[in-house]
Amino acid sequence: MTTSALSPERLRVLFCDHLNIARGKYVPWRGRDGGARFCRGTFGVGYDKDLLPAPGSTMLEGLPDMEAVYAATDARPGWEAHTRVVMCDLLDNRGQPLPQCGRGALKRAIASWQAMGYEPMVGIELEAYAFQIEPDGSLKPYDTPSSHVYATGVFADPRGFTDALWAQAAACGLPIDSLNTEYDSPQFELTLTFDHALKAVDDIVLFRLMAREVAFRHGLLLTFLPKPLLQQGGSGVHVNLSLRHREGPEAGRNAITGGHDRADLNGLTQGCIAGLLAHHEGLAGLAAPCVNSYERLKPASLSGYWKNWGVDHRNVTVRLSAETGSAARLEHRMGDGAANPYTLVAAVLQAARLGVQAQLPLPPMETGDGLTGQDATEGVPDSLGAALDALEADTELVQAVGEELVANHVFMKRDEIQKTAGRDGLGARDFYIRHL
Repeated sequence: MTTSALSPERLRVLFCDHLNIARGKYVPWRGRDGGARFCRGTFGVGYDKDLLPAPGSTMLEGLPDMEAVYAATDARPGWEAHTRVVMCDLLDNRGQPLPQCGRGALKRAIASWQAMGYEPMVGIELEAYAFQIEPDGSLKPYDTPSSHVYATGVFADPRGFTDALWAQAAACGLPIDSLNTEYDSPQFELTLTFDHALKAVDDIVLFRLMAREVAFRHGLLLTFLPKPLLQQGGSGVHVNLSLRHREGPEAGRNAITGGHDRADLNGLTQGCIAGLLAHHEGLAGLAAPCVNSYERLKPASLSGYWKNWGVDHRNVTVRLSAETGSAARLEHRMGDGAANPYTLVAAVLQAARLGVQAQLPLPPMETGDGLTGQDATEGVPDSLGAALDALEADTELVQAVGEELVANHVFMKRDEIQKTAGRDGLGARDFYIRHL
C-alpha cells in the first residue's frame, strides 16, 4: 500500500556538520519523535574526505556513535516524493548534547538572551553563483543574457530554476521574502522571512540544500562559495537580527531601536553593536571559515571587512536599519556560505550579548564612504590562518560559543590551510566549490 503525499513513507533526517554540509539518512516515517545514529567521526572528515584526529572526532577512541534526534512536530514536507525532512540535534553515545553541534551552540545562544528577557529574531540573506554543468563535467558560469542587479524574468534565469525553486519552497513551507539577481552575473540573492532564531536557521539550512538540488535538476551547480569568480564580487551570508521583549507590558515588541541619529539608539542597541565590533577579528574565524573567504573579505568590497558600523550604510560591517519600531534591526555582513549557519548565528548573537553585558562603549559611526577606511582603520585578519589565531585569542567569544566546538573547528580549518597552500586562487576555489 502506497502512502499519500500527506503521510510520506520516509523521513530525511538531517544535521549540519562543521563544514556546512547537510548530512543525513532516510528512515521510515512513523509519526513520532525519534532519531538516527551516525558515526561521530564525521566531525573529523574534511572536504577531501580525509579522516583526521580532530578534537571531538573520536577517531582515536574507536569512532563511537552519535545520535541525531528530532521531534515529530518539526518534520515538514520535503521536495522529494513521499518524503518529509527534519533538522536534528546531536547527542553523544551517552545521550548528552554533542559539543561540536552548531545547532546546540545556537540553542545556547538563544537561551542566554532569553535569560536576559529577550527573544532573538533572525532573517538571513544568501548570495550564490550559478554554474552550468557541461557534458564533460566541467563548470561554466550560467549564461544569463542581459542580467543585471535586481533582474527578474527569463533574461535573468533562462532555464527557470528560480521559478521551480519558488514553487518548491512554497510547497515545503519555506517562506521566501525575496529572490532576485545580484550585482554580478550569474549571481543571485535569496532571502527568507524573519522568524525566531532557531526556526530561521533551520529554514535557511533546508532552503540552501533544496536550492542546490533544484538547481542541479536544471543542469546547474548553485554555489554559496564566498568568491567562486575571482574577478567578480563575492557572496555573503548576511545575518539580520532583532530582539523582542519576552515579558511585561512590552512583551512581543522589538527592543532594538533604529533611526538616523546615534542619539536615537537605546543602550541595548548600542551594546549589541559595540559587542560585534569588539569581537570583529575573532568572529572572522567562525563567520568566514575557508581560505577562499579571504578573497572576498577585502577593503572596498562591501563585504564586512572593516570594523565599523552605520545607519542604512551598505559599506559597513554592522548596518543598523533606518526604520524604527518593529522593522528596526541590525545586519551583520561579514559571514559567508562556508560557515555552518547555526554556528555563524550563534557567534553573532553571543558577540552582541557580550557587548551588552559588558556595557561596552559604542565607537563612532562611520561617516565616510566605508570603502577605504576613512573612519575605520582596522579590518578582519588578512587570511584564514590569522583569523583562526584571532579567534583562539578571543577567549571570551570562544567560551560563549563553545570551547570544544571551536577546538574542532580550528583543527579542521588549519588542515584546509595546509592542503590549499601553494594553490592559486582557482585551485583553492576548486577545493571547495562542489561542496559549498
